[in-house]
Amino acid sequence: MVCMALLFSGSVFGQKIKVIDGDMKALKGVTALKIEYDYSNLGVGKFEVEDDYIAKKVAEMNEDEAGTGDSWKEKWFADRPERYEPKYEELFNKYAESIEAGQDVESDVTMNVHTTFLEPGFNVGVARKPAFINLEISFIRGGEALAVIEMLKCPGSDAWGFDFDTGYRISEAYAKAGKSMARYLLKYTQ
Repeated sequence: MVCMALLFSGSVFGQKIKVIDGDMKALKGVTALKIEYDYSNLGVGKFEVEDDYIAKKVAEMNEDEAGTGDSWKEKWFADRPERYEPKYEELFNKYAESIEAGQDVESDVTMNVHTTFLEPGFNVGVARKPAFINLEISFIRGGEALAVIEMLKCPGSDAWGFDFDTGYRISEAYAKAGKSMARYLLKYTQ
């Protein structure tokens, strides 16, 4: 139980948020954000290029059982709009209090959520590694970046160890990122 608590607390507190450009004070008074998601130039696990990760995974799975790799690839991309983005927005809006955010929200400020790295993690029962994501979040008004935030190692796992599904682990990383970004942003908008 102690080991589990240490593992969980390490993953929760491992996340880092840092302003890498601009000034967060420029967001004072913002009450609405249009969200856009960007997965370009994404590294996955040990692969610098997502396409290389996907090609290897598809080939391995199709070799074991024909067609399973192709199905996995479809799900890999479908999870973004079906799981990751809704989780990010759900937790962001839950903790943002005075800020409404979403892909359909009308606002002169856009929050561009660019995923730069994704570790899918694993859970095989006897061993597990949580997922985590790295994000670069830009706040843009009139084509100009007001501030750019870097969020590193946003963890994603189930506290009780029932996170056998890769998409679930990754969606939990987006949930954690949304919650953390909302809390961080509130310091500057109010």
